[in-house]
Amino acid sequence: MEFLKCRKESLLTPLTVVSGIVERKHIIPVVANVLLTRENKKVSLTTTDIEIQIKTSLEVEIEGDDAQLTVNAKKILDILKALPDDKDVKLSLAENKLSVASGKSKFNLQTLPASDFPQIKSTGDFVKEIKLTQKVFKDLIGKAYYSMAVQDIRYYLNGLLIISENNQLSVVATDGHRLAFSGVTIESDLGAKKEIILPRKTVMELQRLLSETDDELKIDLNDTQIRFSFNNIELTSKLVEGKFPDYQKVIPQNYTKHIEINRTLLQQSLQRVAILSNEKFKGVRCLVDKNSMKITSTNTDQENALEELDITYDSDALDLGFNVSYLLDVLSHQKAENIVLNLGDTANQSVLITTQEDASFKYVVMPMRI
Repeated sequence: MEFLKCRKESLLTPLTVVSGIVERKHIIPVVANVLLTRENKKVSLTTTDIEIQIKTSLEVEIEGDDAQLTVNAKKILDILKALPDDKDVKLSLAENKLSVASGKSKFNLQTLPASDFPQIKSTGDFVKEIKLTQKVFKDLIGKAYYSMAVQDIRYYLNGLLIISENNQLSVVATDGHRLAFSGVTIESDLGAKKEIILPRKTVMELQRLLSETDDELKIDLNDTQIRFSFNNIELTSKLVEGKFPDYQKVIPQNYTKHIEINRTLLQQSLQRVAILSNEKFKGVRCLVDKNSMKITSTNTDQENALEELDITYDSDALDLGFNVSYLLDVLSHQKAENIVLNLGDTANQSVLITTQEDASFKYVVMPMRI
């Protein structure tokens, strides 16, 4: 039975969209597969890892019989990528095997029953709706997501906190060593304050799939799930249960020492000094004195690096130590020309990084002893 015939790119594009979440090794074999559903001229593609589900579709020219199958997502994706461009691809199903044919190339893949595929079901009505542009939301999470924890035992840190209240949408991420906060004002009223935690994997997929355009993004919420709809893509995800830390207590208030510095200049200096930093701890020292900032690093081979920057500063000297990766992360994810370092009175106080262009943005990084 012929299941589908189309141009290679027509199938490769949606398959690339849904394949990002596929677990190559999973205790449930069918989860490594993509579910293909044929309904007349529409073919839907669905993948899941049990926690997240992505669905998209394509239209074909010729009508066909309704059918469903699942096939290994990575294998069919790799086959399509390897086939010549601008060619037709034909998918045929016979005796639980899927044939992928293009020109003189032919591949036979094992299928698994579509009935075994664990699609995520709605756990209740989606009672809250948020609409904004893809660009605004991608920029918003882009200013914070890099501060999420990775496989922390405090599971609620392995995600992104989203706060909606009235016409404000804010995001917070922390791994216990640094914290990033950003917010945006949107046109619609979001009602009473609500906080949810997006899983790390969901956030990373959104960063991959959202476009830098003014096309609409629709977000639907219920108590345990969230659904994102955009560009003919529907991404449904479970929410992380748990109480996120009180981030407002972490953000310093009333710091009186401020250094405004060119973001690119500081970033390049840190990148050079990081080359000779300790490979394990990645520590750098920032010695701030009258109109000068010296950035130094050393390693176990007794090698060292020094960069000196001219700054406007007329206060007490400070000797600060940092994990250079935490500083480079925020600098590489910011677009502002200049950043502001807000300093405490002692070297063991956290540093608050802000920008003049975005009053909502705050990045707190804890010092380290070097």
